[in-house]
Amino acid sequence: MKFSAALNSSRRRNDLDEVMNANEPVDLVIIGGGITGVGTALDAVTRGLNTVLIEKHDLGFGTSRWSSKLAHGGLRYLAKMDFQIAHNSAVERGILMTRTAPHLIHSLPQVTALGADTNLFQKSAMRLGFIAGDLLRISAGTSSRALPHSHYASPKQTLALCPAVSRDRLRGAWVNYDGQMVDDARIVSAIARTAAGYGAKILTRVEALRMSAHEVQVRDTVRGQTGVIPARAVINATGVWAAGLDTDIHIRPSRGTHLIFSAERLGNPRGSLTVPLPGSISRYLFILPAPHHRVYLGLTDEDNPGPIPDVPETPDADIDFLLRNINLALEQPLSRDDVIGTFTGLRPLIDSGEGGATADVSRKHALIRSCEGAFSVVGGKYTEYRLMAEQCLDRVLAASGIRAGACRTRDLPIIGAHRHPDFRGVSRDALVGLPKPLVRRFGREAPLVAQAEIARPLEYLDGTDVTRAEVAFALTHEGAMNVADILQRRTRLGLVKDDASRVDAEIQEIIAEIAEKENCDVIA
Repeated sequence: MKFSAALNSSRRRNDLDEVMNANEPVDLVIIGGGITGVGTALDAVTRGLNTVLIEKHDLGFGTSRWSSKLAHGGLRYLAKMDFQIAHNSAVERGILMTRTAPHLIHSLPQVTALGADTNLFQKSAMRLGFIAGDLLRISAGTSSRALPHSHYASPKQTLALCPAVSRDRLRGAWVNYDGQMVDDARIVSAIARTAAGYGAKILTRVEALRMSAHEVQVRDTVRGQTGVIPARAVINATGVWAAGLDTDIHIRPSRGTHLIFSAERLGNPRGSLTVPLPGSISRYLFILPAPHHRVYLGLTDEDNPGPIPDVPETPDADIDFLLRNINLALEQPLSRDDVIGTFTGLRPLIDSGEGGATADVSRKHALIRSCEGAFSVVGGKYTEYRLMAEQCLDRVLAASGIRAGACRTRDLPIIGAHRHPDFRGVSRDALVGLPKPLVRRFGREAPLVAQAEIARPLEYLDGTDVTRAEVAFALTHEGAMNVADILQRRTRLGLVKDDASRVDAEIQEIIAEIAEKENCDVIA
């Protein structure tokens, strides 16, 4: 049976009514609509399980939208001698880039300049590390067509990739390649929609009040109704909020902050300037080229004890740390006046009770069973979401006695990929003439987006590369229900307040038009 991959308020209402009034339990309820939750939903439904995912807010609302937007190959874990995570990351990166989402992830040159800001030991260690990274890529089976070999770049080539780098004693650069996502939140929504296309029920604005081995008490935050979803198994995939449903879980949140700058301010870089922190061979800062004519500077790794906010604030200390250390490698230093936006996320690290710096805490994932029999998956890395889902689901099914097919996600393309069943008939010729940013964000689905029933669909929102069609499509196919969903998670224009305020009124007009046509639920 073929299901539609469209997520909208009408489908949400029907699916929620069905599961709340069901006489029989579903096979699996997953709590949490981040990368771990949607990845587990896709794995489960393609094994033949009746799968329901609930999310208190919106898809990609939490940590999954605050990453560096990189599909890391695990190179930094080689320096820590954590070979298993390094290998797993490299394998999963290759799967993402060549099978799962080749339209949403591309190779990015990472440029480590050989200048006055690094010592001879760091220069040598970086070259050895990049050679090890090449071997890691080869061992993972990823072709050099997807990720080129590392190499030396001349000073002229270095400046072409990263024009803002310091010229002081610049002797060129080591260049390594990693995977870069078009956007982390977009991958979350695309995987969720793929799961929906296979029959999973993806229910946003549904809060889990309590979970046990065989049911979840929920509240529909749109209509205010409460109820129970019975299930044969329950998985808590809420990341840093996992302890809210199982108090025996101990999470040690690690704060990761990025700053946003105009790409023009840094010479419109084509590569990621990668700068080792003073005295370190395993921790780096980087300036990443990003969509919408921006660059991101990251990344901190600091303890963040205390209550877990829905949206973490960016401390002044993080801004100062990033500026102070990156300026060691720049020709013209950056100041606070250059910062046009910030974003901060909390990594859900497992608290082992051993203390130490969060940068040294393992990124391994774990499956924990509560005293009431529900399961929680915690820890892990974005790039390894698929492997994490596969391993944890295997254990949940075995422990629960649920029979299902084998995992299929190792070779399962998501929506928009040319190998996805719905898009095999969409040729490259069908993309000709469409806005390039639209194609980058949607792949072979771009022609469908362009057909959105909205006035002037391919006209850009003021001063952006986002089309009006994408706003309409977010409502009719991607589960968005308000302006914030579109600004903050479907387009990421909301990362810069000035950009968001400039297009807010036009987005509201489009929402009103679509809501009237489609009878959509629109929330504040």
